[in-house]
Amino acid sequence: MAVAACSTDFIRDSACRDGHAAAHLKFISIFLIFFTSVIGVSLPVLLTRFFHGKPLYDKAILIIKCFAAGVILATSLVHVLPDAFDALSDCQVASQHPWRDFPFCGLVTMIGALLALLVDVTATSHVEHSHYNPVETEEKPRTDSAGDIGLLVSVDSKSEIGNLGGGSCHRRREGEEELVKLKQKLVSQVLEIGIIFHSVIIGVTMGMSQNQCTIKPLVAALSFHQIFEGMGLGGCIAQAGFSFTTTSYMCFMFSVTTPMGIVLGMVLFSITGYDDSSPKALIMEGLLGSFSSGILIYMALVDLIAVDFFHNKMMSSNQGLKRGCFVALLLGSASMSVLALWA
Repeated sequence: MAVAACSTDFIRDSACRDGHAAAHLKFISIFLIFFTSVIGVSLPVLLTRFFHGKPLYDKAILIIKCFAAGVILATSLVHVLPDAFDALSDCQVASQHPWRDFPFCGLVTMIGALLALLVDVTATSHVEHSHYNPVETEEKPRTDSAGDIGLLVSVDSKSEIGNLGGGSCHRRREGEEELVKLKQKLVSQVLEIGIIFHSVIIGVTMGMSQNQCTIKPLVAALSFHQIFEGMGLGGCIAQAGFSFTTTSYMCFMFSVTTPMGIVLGMVLFSITGYDDSSPKALIMEGLLGSFSSGILIYMALVDLIAVDFFHNKMMSSNQGLKRGCFVALLLGSASMSVLALWA
């Protein structure tokens, strides 16, 4: 039965294979996907710069970030993970040992999530030790009139102690704010790594494909996909407060990754004639997709949704803002989920 199903799929794919038509579609997709990626990732950054300094700035950036979290969560669970599962469940792969013996898709997804946790914990610990230095009172020995030697603090007056305490609290608040900013930057950078990983897989797979029936709907669907995914990443980049140079670099890298993946896939096919539907290609696609899905799931749930809904003081004191953020989260996840009808 499995052999018959594989034969039917092969006949259907052969009827759609047209290298010339596929190459024409891929050249169009390179420019279209680049343009839509630039729009998607730049829009949240430009909006936050427009609202910066205005009363609604903090609320606007929080709502944008919640929309972004929904987009990223849906990307991982509705797009990346099912595609990875389909690749490893293909009859050419699932009939072989050891792929038929164990659910590798779930295992590699778990490894990706745990690795993201390890990176998160290690980097956060390093940042805390590097930027948080508690102020300690200085003690020194002094001989009193009776000749006894004791440890007495060098600050003797109450006013000096009060000034020292006030300065310490101020420095501690500044240190905590700096730590939050550094954490946001770390989240944005790890998130971009996961998204770029996913974008490269999409681009290379599309670039190597010679099936015009598959590429046609992908061109339009991936354009919208890049807009929403770019908005997700752009919202996190905007909140992190990077410099203009770093922000531009991160936006540029996201925008060119999928087009570069398409070009790389076309070059690989022209050099090697490598079949994107071969078992080795499907295994590689499934494993890399599962790994990036684990990273994105962790980032969406732990570093975006949990942080904003459970550890954000502004949201905890404003029920209306909390409802607005939840609606934004639903809209982000719904908009990305609808695209699964086409890609």
